[in-house]
Amino acid sequence: MRICLVEDDLKLGGVLQSALRNAGQDVTWVRRAADARRWIQDDIFDVVVLDIGLPDASGMDLLRELRAQGLALPVLVVTARDGLHERIQGLDSGADDYLVKPFATDELLARLRAVLRRVTGNGVSGDPVWTVRDLVLNERSRLVTRAGAPVHLSKTEFALLHTLLRQADRVWTRRELEAQALPNTEGQALDVHIYNLRRKLGGDYVHTVRGVGYVVRK
Repeated sequence: MRICLVEDDLKLGGVLQSALRNAGQDVTWVRRAADARRWIQDDIFDVVVLDIGLPDASGMDLLRELRAQGLALPVLVVTARDGLHERIQGLDSGADDYLVKPFATDELLARLRAVLRRVTGNGVSGDPVWTVRDLVLNERSRLVTRAGAPVHLSKTEFALLHTLLRQADRVWTRRELEAQALPNTEGQALDVHIYNLRRKLGGDYVHTVRGVGYVVRK
């Protein structure tokens, strides 16, 4: 999982980041709402772990803002406030789950896996796996199969497919795809890689949205 951890407490944030990384997760830790907003908008995450008490804004306000922008990214709220009203407020503001401090790292991981299963329909108890029809991408092993047969992709082709599958049905602009999979390149490199990806995958997976970019439809 790629996790954006938003926690202002230095000690707790450091402990959580280390524990999650030791469990094999990819963690970006920020301490302010402004930094969280920038990272979430500019990068790709599977889930956000969001503390409510941030120094520059309420985590609840940040959550409402993200939802108002149409962001469907799963968000697990963590807070020391354990009252029923606070839990209801968090869920009504768009949280996918609510965890009260203190908590064990194993419980946090279990909650994150459950949230992703509900939201994406992917089983994430082991390696992160992304599936569209008979196309399957295993993030950790970097194995791609179609109808059970392996598909051999270059590093850039894998990065493109990974980006498209992680948020299937989202239309990615050319600029977004270039930033994710083809940094420091110019010209028609994206078109070449999309062509090769389609040739290797076959079928009807990567769609062109004219004047915008590309999408994989579920």
